[in-house]
Amino acid sequence: MTCRCTRIVGRMIGMIGTVVLCALVVGLIAQGEPQANPQGTSATPQKQQMAEDVFKDIRLLKGIPVDQFMDTMGFFSASTSLNCTGCHGVASAGGDWGKYADDTTMKTTARRMIVMMNNLNKDNFGGARLVTCYTCHRGNTLPEATPSLAVEYGVPIDDPDAAEVEKQDPSAPSADQVFDKYIQALGGAQRLASLTSFVAKGKYQGYDTDFTDVPVEVFAKAPNLRTVIIHYGSGDSITAYDGRSGWISERDKPVPLIAQTGGNLAGANLDAVLSFPAAAGIKQLRSQWRVGSTSIDDREVVLVVGTGAGASPLKLYFDKESGLLVRQVRYGQLLVGRIPAQIDYSDYREVSGIKMPFRWTGTWVDGRSTTTLTDVQPNVPIDSAEFARPSAAKPVTP
Repeated sequence: MTCRCTRIVGRMIGMIGTVVLCALVVGLIAQGEPQANPQGTSATPQKQQMAEDVFKDIRLLKGIPVDQFMDTMGFFSASTSLNCTGCHGVASAGGDWGKYADDTTMKTTARRMIVMMNNLNKDNFGGARLVTCYTCHRGNTLPEATPSLAVEYGVPIDDPDAAEVEKQDPSAPSADQVFDKYIQALGGAQRLASLTSFVAKGKYQGYDTDFTDVPVEVFAKAPNLRTVIIHYGSGDSITAYDGRSGWISERDKPVPLIAQTGGNLAGANLDAVLSFPAAAGIKQLRSQWRVGSTSIDDREVVLVVGTGAGASPLKLYFDKESGLLVRQVRYGQLLVGRIPAQIDYSDYREVSGIKMPFRWTGTWVDGRSTTTLTDVQPNVPIDSAEFARPSAAKPVTP
């Protein structure tokens, strides 16, 4: 179980889901990710806060924005199954976030491992991040050195997220055909075009709520504006995207207002665009698409993989029979390696003749959360201020 301070990983990629029609993580200072759609209400972009501007004693992870620094902490956690206190040794910060900067043996070791990893990649793979913390640790504190007979002769795990499509399957439909079937399954292009906004209410739960339900609200406006507000007992968490820029405002963070950057920003744009899906809009998310097949929970799905110059892969899984989107998997590049994020969609219901998923589960390296809608109001007036940069939340001590 990871501690609450690393919860930001989930917020950064909008894991509370794409609310309707549906349809981690981050890039190294925006490298390798598509830029967000320039439409929106944002003015001149705000100056990014770098890790060394906010946190103390940053040595190897300088020059990356705050959100990417926190996602890197989540990558370490996923690789070693350690939480914040496991590495930082801070059972209680005593009201001072700065204590997380104190040196520990684990942090010293982690720095040495980062240097070793960088040298391995530089000397053997031309600098490509092919060797990461996860390569050796695989979720264990110590790297595995001895082959496991239980794994070798056990039942293999078929992970659909690991499925790849190196080239278009000649027996599979084209990407255009898959997207068109999806649009028809939702209600057709004409009805989808009539949806210009929505406001949704429901409940959210995850380890950050001790798996109890808390209220959640979602505001979305075509073509790509989206804000999600989770009402925690300690205060609201606001994730806002105005078509160009995105932010996270939450009290339970070392920084009460964090700008989204790189893959986080690209992910916010992706979720906002897919809230108002159209075949042409989906196709433009990546420049190249290949179609194959796999299965999720013994159910056949059509896998569409999107790639493009400088863009991380995007995987969309559509139910073979219904044509509805059942899963999205996207990746982001961190300084220490590639990181995945997954959203599963279910419980599609009709709202004004349009099918919408009323339940989705977000899974990322740092946790899992589920959002269940109870009410969706389509085509309601929404003030553009709802999507603007939120005020910084009043910080609390850890």
